[in-house]
Order: sequence, then structure tokens, then C-alpha cells
Amino acid sequence: MIVDNAVYVAGHRTADPPSLDETFEVMRERHGFAWIGMYRPSPEELQSVADEFDLPPLAVEDALKGHQRAKLEKYGGSTFLALRPARYLDADERVEFGELHVFLGAEYLITVRHAESPDLALVRKRLEADPALLAKGPLAVLYAVLDQVVDEYVPVINGLENDIDEIEDQLFNGDQEVSRRIYQLSREVMAFQRATHPLSDMLETLRDALAERDADVTLRENLRDVHDHVLRIVERADSFRQLLQNALMVHTTLVGQDQNNEIKKISSWAAILFTPTLVGTIYGMNFEYMPELHWVLGYPFALALMLALGFGLYKAFKRKGWL
Repeated sequence: MIVDNAVYVAGHRTADPPSLDETFEVMRERHGFAWIGMYRPSPEELQSVADEFDLPPLAVEDALKGHQRAKLEKYGGSTFLALRPARYLDADERVEFGELHVFLGAEYLITVRHAESPDLALVRKRLEADPALLAKGPLAVLYAVLDQVVDEYVPVINGLENDIDEIEDQLFNGDQEVSRRIYQLSREVMAFQRATHPLSDMLETLRDALAERDADVTLRENLRDVHDHVLRIVERADSFRQLLQNALMVHTTLVGQDQNNEIKKISSWAAILFTPTLVGTIYGMNFEYMPELHWVLGYPFALALMLALGFGLYKAFKRKGWL
């Protein structure tokens, strides 16, 4: 559905047309631009907007299908962006990824949101409070949308960092679920990398296009600031990936050490228990002539020998750290 539909002239909201037809007419009459926000539209709703603003069919198809990678594509005089916003859910300790499609033209900006994030109402409120920036047109709105998406990545980074810190505690506390948690976090970090890595190239492309057109310096500086934030986020995400790989290696090593320790303990006790069995087996052989066979102290001697050998082996294994 259409969440918000407005026409802006010289940085001010001048009309809230009730229909797309009127939006197009008011936009042309007042020489302004339209900003239309859509939330999970039906194919018919999106197609009606596409027909009115002559949106590229391939881009419309991508927006309808969803599940797009983050990308920027040029279609003649219009630009299509697919963004992957994200938010961290504290209650579930996981990252939820959304999808946002943006159609940019000289006289319009259309957003198609498929998740709760980002909060585009906040973006609209912020821009309407800054007429000087909003007067720069659809590109200013695009900058503000990108800035909001990137800003909402920061809580995700902080949440992932806390989860990785918890992994370090679990590793050395013998938590049996740590391997599953490492795998889950690795998947989330990889998905986050796929969402953020393309943004760097996308922002560079936009900045180059603005430079070629000798566009407003403020917009170019604003996009450069967003680009700097993206680079820092990408670097931290990459470091998370490396930390999780190291954690998995440490976990594998610790598991191997635990298994070796168990094998050593089992082997040690097997040797200790085997010694009296060996002595008993020797003295249990049915030979008529054997040393100590008719010795009065033979039985106590055999018991003492079993205990002495077993105790000696126990002390030896204990000294080596096997027990």
C-alpha cells in the first residue's frame, strides 16, 4: 500500500494528492518532485505506480520478486537501488534482514519497503525539517534514505560484537552449544557482509555521477560521509568474520584436547586394572610345580604385588598428567 504520497516544491511539502494521477499532475504544474513511500505493495499497486511514472519494467519485476542482492542499476534517465537494511533483535539475539527498493528519477523518488526497517517516516520528518536540503530534490531524499539505512547498521554491529564476546566466554566454560552458536553467528555475519559490501561501490558510483554533472557540493560531501561510515562498518564486519573463524579453530583444538585427555584417562585406568589381572592370571595357572605354590605367604604376596604394581602405575600416570 501507499504509506505516504507528497509533492515537494522548493523544499516544502505543498500537496498530499489522494491519487497517483493527481500526484503526477501537481508535480508537473508546480515544477516540484514527488516522494512516494510504499510498504509491501501488491503487484497491482506497484504496477499502477510504474505505469504512472514510467518505471523500468525489469526494475519493477525485481521489486515485485524481492530477495535481491544489494545493487545499483541505471535505466536511461532513472536509477534503481536494492538495499538490504538490517536490525538487531535483542530478545532473540539475532539479526533480521529486510529489503528496500528505491526508484530515482529527475522528478520523483519512490521507495518500496518489504520490512519494518528502515524507519522512512523518520527520514521524511528529518528532511521536512530541513527545507534547504530537501530543496535539492530527489537526490537529497536518496542521500537521507541511504544515511538512515547505514545508521541502522550500527546497532547491528554492536549486537554482533556482544554476541561474539559471549562466544569467548562460552569457549572456555565448556558450553556444549558453542559450536552451534558460532555457526549461527557466522551465517549472520556473512549475510551482513553481503548487505554492506556492495554499498561502497554504489556510493562511489553516485558520487562520480554527481561530480560529472557538477552537482551540489553539499550532497557530494554528505554522500562521502555516508561512504566513510560504510567503510568502517564493512571493516568491523570483516573483523567479526575473522574472529569467528578463530573461535571455531580454538573450539576444535579444545575439543581435540578434551578427547585426548579422555583417551589418556581411559588408557591409564585400563593399564592399572590390567596389572592385577595379569598377576592373578599367572598365579591361576594349573601347574603342579610353581614357585610360591605351597608357600604360606603366597596369597598375601600375590595381593600385595597386585596393589603395589597398580599403585605404582597410578603414581606414574598421575605424574605425567594423564590422571
